[in-house]
Amino acid sequence: MSESLWTAATGTYMLAVVAYTGEYAFGKNGRIAQTSAVQSGSVSSGAVSSGAVRRPALVGGSDSASDSASDSASEPASEPASGLSPAPDQPRYGAGSVESGGPAGRRWGRAAVGLTVLAAAFHLACVTLRGIAVDRVPWGNMYEFTLVVGLMATVAWLATLVKMPQLRYLGLFVMMPVLLVMFLAGTLYTKASKLVPALQSYWLAIHVSAVAVAEGILLTSAAITAMYLVRSRFERHAAAGTAPARLAALGSRLPAAGTLDKAAYRTVAFAFPIYTAGVIFGAIWAEAAWGRYWGWDPKETWAFIAWVVYAMYLHARATAGWKGNRAAYINLLGFGAMTFNFFVVNIVISGLHSYAGLT
Repeated sequence: MSESLWTAATGTYMLAVVAYTGEYAFGKNGRIAQTSAVQSGSVSSGAVSSGAVRRPALVGGSDSASDSASDSASEPASEPASGLSPAPDQPRYGAGSVESGGPAGRRWGRAAVGLTVLAAAFHLACVTLRGIAVDRVPWGNMYEFTLVVGLMATVAWLATLVKMPQLRYLGLFVMMPVLLVMFLAGTLYTKASKLVPALQSYWLAIHVSAVAVAEGILLTSAAITAMYLVRSRFERHAAAGTAPARLAALGSRLPAAGTLDKAAYRTVAFAFPIYTAGVIFGAIWAEAAWGRYWGWDPKETWAFIAWVVYAMYLHARATAGWKGNRAAYINLLGFGAMTFNFFVVNIVISGLHSYAGLT
């Protein structure tokens, strides 16, 4: 039953990605208007109605950044550029609204969120039944741990939508990694079995669950940070009046860089204490199992490296005021260290934490 639910969850995630793609394609104009210069009123509706459109001022990392359509000197009154204030007869949507796209975009967006919730329910049932089948917490090997990380990333995304619903159409870029994680879990499949003696401890439920929750949330932050870098480059090209490169051109369909930067920072700030607790719980478990709190095992070393990088990210933001690309690169570096620890250390490097369940 657990394996069948994995199939159902993966298939539903695929449908959710398709729906998010539909909203991204058909609802983009309303989304851009909602998350760019229209919120700050940098271009008056009177200017649009008269046909004289000014280019809004661009500030790196600010929510007042405009889209590439504002590069033109003028636009017809009947066809205002995306990212500009709507004409007086057009509806204005608040920053928290998720209904700013056209009818097609709204339908795709609602379907995407509904499918995401349904997939998460299948996913949760898959993990729960796996735990019942093995009569223990369901994260004793890489297959099970990967499932839990994917589930936590989905929950983190849904929680982000509750706080920032205007980011809904970006689900394509967040749920695609989750879908890849589900396929990865399939390649790491391990038959249900009892734990090795070293893992038969209540600390497994405490330590591994904290790490899985934190890594799932940090996966969401990394996806948002990657989108921030694309949007930031697009805004720099728009400010300079130059044509953006192929990748940077995708930034015209993304929210303002400041909005993405804020979302990425908040997710890291929420996940970091959980990850810290997971590392501390692991040290306590190590003392009970091996007679020492820390032995610089490869798994311990890379967990510490990832922790230091994320601590640098939060410290730089809090003390030095880093909010631009430099902070974003530190965030991605931390996720890279965590990913290396997840794949290479578990599969390639041999150590005391070699419990991947693979042969």
